[in-house]
Amino acid sequence: MQPTISYLTNLTLQLSAGIAGLPEEVRSRHAEFLIAAQRKDGGFAGRKGASDLYYTAFALRSLAMMGEIDDRMASRVTGFLESRLADELPGIDFLSLITSAVIVAMATGRDAFGELGIDGPQAVIDFFEPLRRDDGGYAKTARSGSSSTYHTFLVVACKQMVKAPLSGTDRMIELVRSRRRDDGGFVEIAPIRNSGTNPTAAAIGLLRMLDALDPVTTTAAVEFLTRMQTTEGGFRANTQIPVADLLSTFTALVALRDLETAGAIDASAALRFADSLEQPEGGFRAGTWDDAVDVEYTFYGLGTLGLLT
Repeated sequence: MQPTISYLTNLTLQLSAGIAGLPEEVRSRHAEFLIAAQRKDGGFAGRKGASDLYYTAFALRSLAMMGEIDDRMASRVTGFLESRLADELPGIDFLSLITSAVIVAMATGRDAFGELGIDGPQAVIDFFEPLRRDDGGYAKTARSGSSSTYHTFLVVACKQMVKAPLSGTDRMIELVRSRRRDDGGFVEIAPIRNSGTNPTAAAIGLLRMLDALDPVTTTAAVEFLTRMQTTEGGFRANTQIPVADLLSTFTALVALRDLETAGAIDASAALRFADSLEQPEGGFRAGTWDDAVDVEYTFYGLGTLGLLT
């Protein structure tokens, strides 16, 4: 049975509520930074180069959280999405295209899929089912022999968003649980031995969507995630990396939200870390070691503030 509200929609609404509590000046400067990042073709780019579906989805997610997507912007974005439909897209770009269409529809009430001339649920099924693997999950590419924890999470979240049917959930749950390691975290693919913050967040999100979180997994994951918080206040990607980054900080906080244990970490330190990466002209850096901003890390920064506000 499909949930009445998808995982990503629920997360977006929670982040929106948190961001609404930020000072108007803070929201305005980040909105201006993101709006200025839209290219002439309607898409958004990374730190350099042409419009990109991946960065377009991140920009739209941020703008939607701040209520800054109007009909004119939506029309331009839809034109960019349409221009990419004929391309042979990698999985992450196709996910970004679908996510962007859903955001446009949510923010404006437009029938984005109708304007693009596609059936959203069927397009998702047709694209991703060839990537389903015998282990129960989804691979990143057609050449991958085994599934990816993160990509499986993304596919399931995408299917929820467009209300596409989901099958084989028991196998999927077994797969995710097999990716847990003795330290309580999870890994991206089976051969990896050291857990990571981001695959752990993906695994927890996936188990939550499949209604398969259990007390043992919850306790172990919380213990692992709390160990990932550094003296900077942010979270590191894994035990082999000594410094924190904004992506890992955001995903760790989302996982703790999913586990309903956000109080287990030093939230004030995490907030200070995020604040230190915010730029006066708008946008966020990836970490204290970074010297530039982009729309992806601006989403992580706003999302972190939304979760901690």
